[in-house]
Amino acid sequence: MEREFRTELTFAKELDAKDPLRNIRDRFYVQSNEIYMDGNSLGLASKDAEKALLKMMDIWKNEGIKLWDGLFHYAGKLGEMSAPLINAYPEEVVITGSTTINIHQCISTLYKPNKERYKILVDDLNFPTDRYAIDSQVRLHGYDPKEAVKVVKSADGRFIDESAIIEAMTEEVAIILLPTVLYRSSQVLDMKRVTAAAHQRGILIGWDLCHAIGAIPMDFKEIDPDFAVWCTYKYLSAGPGSIAGLYMNQKHFKETPGLAGWWGNKDDTQFELKHEFEHQRDASGWQIGSPSFLAMAPLEGTLSIFNEVGMTKIREKSLSITAYLMYLIDEKLTKYGYSIGNPREDNKRGGHVCLEHEEAYRICKALKAAKIIPDFREPNVIRLAPIALYNTYEEVYTLVETLEDIAMNKIYEQFSNERTLVV
Repeated sequence: MEREFRTELTFAKELDAKDPLRNIRDRFYVQSNEIYMDGNSLGLASKDAEKALLKMMDIWKNEGIKLWDGLFHYAGKLGEMSAPLINAYPEEVVITGSTTINIHQCISTLYKPNKERYKILVDDLNFPTDRYAIDSQVRLHGYDPKEAVKVVKSADGRFIDESAIIEAMTEEVAIILLPTVLYRSSQVLDMKRVTAAAHQRGILIGWDLCHAIGAIPMDFKEIDPDFAVWCTYKYLSAGPGSIAGLYMNQKHFKETPGLAGWWGNKDDTQFELKHEFEHQRDASGWQIGSPSFLAMAPLEGTLSIFNEVGMTKIREKSLSITAYLMYLIDEKLTKYGYSIGNPREDNKRGGHVCLEHEEAYRICKALKAAKIIPDFREPNVIRLAPIALYNTYEEVYTLVETLEDIAMNKIYEQFSNERTLVV
């Protein structure tokens, strides 16, 4: 989609004045002396999340153990609130565990290797935790990951070729796990095409939505994947370490969870405390232990915002503001060695811009010194995420002006290039 932009500050202010989501920003704790561009790593706290957390505290304070009467199905309620983000049936979604635990849960449930089909297909650009979980799962089945994990390699270290993925769907592949949005380059994979190709070959497929959920609309009723997992602390702004999400296609409800726990037992026999597991036949059956209400409550607050605004408007603003950022990069920054490492097309990029520079690490340090919060990824990537719900076009303009100053005057030379745990 072609958009008309200009380079003046007044134009950024005009865009902000016309932004239909401008009032949503007031519901987040935006620091007045800081520009936050790292919502794809940890979303900002919202007043709605705070209210939900404080409400949960009041329930605990006032009701004690009686709180279970009203919150026994809280994970399912949050799953129902999450379902519109991926257009899934409410009973297919539950808020539970962490991304990695949920990968283990889904793979241990659906991965049933035999002599003919025993390999798990992955890519080489996904976040490492996914690969750690896959490798450990094949080891538990007695296989060597070097033999049983089939890796589709990127040709350029940035993007994944969907045709190469489909070509790798050979007869020995039993199951596939892929990212919907690549965490470095922001590439969006065609879930519908890849999922259909897998199913045509009798292969199960799941998706990691960590950099997609809350950033791009998805239609699981149409895509029909077998499972999906995601975290809730990035675009969904549910707080550091907040409880993750799990989707299990209803066609697999008959399967016994690979990692059984008492919270996945049938409601009507759970408190009979039998030593024989009776699986609840919906997504809640893939829960393992008792839910952590205090870690889940903020998500209720932010989901209320998402469901109020809707993913269509969120995606529209996200595409516009990231396109504006790329426009300013092209106009102002390329002469200083900056380049864009993400797809340009609307349907192929997620919610962040992948800015590349040979001095990316030190530039990130310089940005933080200037009260602008970016994100760094090896080897040379500055990830910038102007979030639709709380970032402004004027902030994007200021960001680019600061990036220009840092490069033009080589301000980054004041900072060490020695890597630390956090930039």
